[in-house]
Amino acid sequence: MEHSTVVVVTWRGRDHVRQCLDALAAQHRPHSTLVVDNASDDGTAEILADHLSKPRVLRVSRNLGYAGALAKALPDIRTPFVAWLNDDAAPAPDWLAELEDALDADPGAGAAGAVLTTSAGVRLTDDGHGADVPTAEASVFGFCGGAALLRTDALRSIGGVPAGFFCYYEDTDTSWRLRLAGWRVLIVAGAKASHLHGASSEPGSFRFHRWNERNRLLMLLRCAPLAVAWTQLARFAALTAVLPFRRSVGDRNFTVGLRLLVLAEVVVRLPAVWLARWRIGRRSSVRRSVVWRTWAGR
Repeated sequence: MEHSTVVVVTWRGRDHVRQCLDALAAQHRPHSTLVVDNASDDGTAEILADHLSKPRVLRVSRNLGYAGALAKALPDIRTPFVAWLNDDAAPAPDWLAELEDALDADPGAGAAGAVLTTSAGVRLTDDGHGADVPTAEASVFGFCGGAALLRTDALRSIGGVPAGFFCYYEDTDTSWRLRLAGWRVLIVAGAKASHLHGASSEPGSFRFHRWNERNRLLMLLRCAPLAVAWTQLARFAALTAVLPFRRSVGDRNFTVGLRLLVLAEVVVRLPAVWLARWRIGRRSSVRRSVVWRTWAGR
């Protein structure tokens, strides 16, 4: 009996999605594979159709990003567990078995993260960033969304995937909401996956910094203590205001234009964010301040 559905999100994944599907076909544990194709136009659809594993394919009409595609897939999941997997990741044959066994052994865990070549989980910094942990540790704040397994009911109960994030911070936001709802997040050292990182988006690019900075602020406004969220938003705005009077640091993340765009996108989303914050609070059994004090800076 299949206990897990592995959701692979791809966008123009012609050069690497085959390796991902090959690795899934070699898993020791039976499962269902659902590929969400974000309107690829590079021949990805043909690779998916021809692959011997015959995955289910949900092709959408426009690029929804990683978060949007995961959210789109969630209503179709009928298994107790749902895995998130990047199309540029190739899990080891026992990857899924290790993750399933970890969740089966710990009913209080809502998610189990794998150890990727690029990340072994996410820590929460003292200014509210989600930072990759390079090696497996006994306890980290959150899972890396590139290769993780979640309880389907737990994910639904906390409001699902933040589709509007497009990509980046959807895993840290989800880890935060799981912890607020009283769930634990595990990192499973034996569940390993290789990861190309950035095959679908260029780290350091304008879009990377836009999504990264915007989603950090949105996550804080949704999940963090209000004083923390307002402080970080004010600091971001203050630094944006003084940048024209400082020497250039040569990083697109610190250009005035990009940061004004981020601020505008956050402001436009504030009504929806406040509603989401209220809903998250109603579902929570752990105070935001407790989660912050426990994990910030670790």
